[in-house]
Amino acid sequence: MQQSGPSSPSCSTSDCFPLRTLNTAACGSETMAEPQKREPADLSRMRPIVIFYGFYLLCFGLGVACVVCVCLWNSKWRGGFAWDGSSLQFNWHPVLMVTGLVVVYGNGAVLYRIPLTWGQNKLPWKLLHAALMLLALVLSIVGLCAVFDFHNAQKTPNLYSIHSWIGIAATALFAMQWVAGMAGFLLPCSPISLRKRLKPMHVWLGGSILTLSIAACISGINEKLFFVLKGINMTQPYSALPPEALLGNSLGVLIVAFGLVVLKILSTREWQRPDSRPEDMAYTPLLQEENE
Repeated sequence: MQQSGPSSPSCSTSDCFPLRTLNTAACGSETMAEPQKREPADLSRMRPIVIFYGFYLLCFGLGVACVVCVCLWNSKWRGGFAWDGSSLQFNWHPVLMVTGLVVVYGNGAVLYRIPLTWGQNKLPWKLLHAALMLLALVLSIVGLCAVFDFHNAQKTPNLYSIHSWIGIAATALFAMQWVAGMAGFLLPCSPISLRKRLKPMHVWLGGSILTLSIAACISGINEKLFFVLKGINMTQPYSALPPEALLGNSLGVLIVAFGLVVLKILSTREWQRPDSRPEDMAYTPLLQEENE
């Protein structure tokens, strides 16, 4: 005859170590664990957007500071602007190149990362992106015309410095990038297979052009300061860091900071525009780095 009595607790894994809900100090002794604190879903979704807008405002502010500094430098210390073959015509070159090839280009590149554009028809934003890039390209070409006209009027050789080589390379690649982007991503007749093949190169080349543009601007600023601050004609040498040198160096730092923020925005996966439609029905956004 079997005796009935209290049986010893079972030592199964599920009883001794229940997942997330129970905490066992020893086999057979169970204590309820404190429930894990979970972040509200809305807050977790909003955090990347809030951080993005912080970086975007920083990007916008740095871009405005770059344009203000380059205009102030060439208007106050370099005498202003003209289009007569003199040094005043040259002053258009740094203003237009910094504004077009760096600031407008960078802002056009991050356009698709703005959350307000998500979930909407992509075509209007693609057109705005293409228009901003075209504006940047036109400003860059006019800036090149300004310096070439100045050099020709002053009988100065063209394209002899590393600065000029990098700048020409960046502008030429930019022009090819814009034409290829227009043909591959905006024309309705472009096949989806072409867009898929073109997209990785378009993304890589977009970041490379921005990097080349920053390098060209930095080398150009340094070259210009060495040319004009030689310590003659009652001017202080560059090594003495007069106010003009401080402004020029500050402009270079602002350009680098602007470029780093743009590249950060473009490379952060959480800030990429989610597809609102199937891939075979949607245009592939320009300068978007989503994995297909």
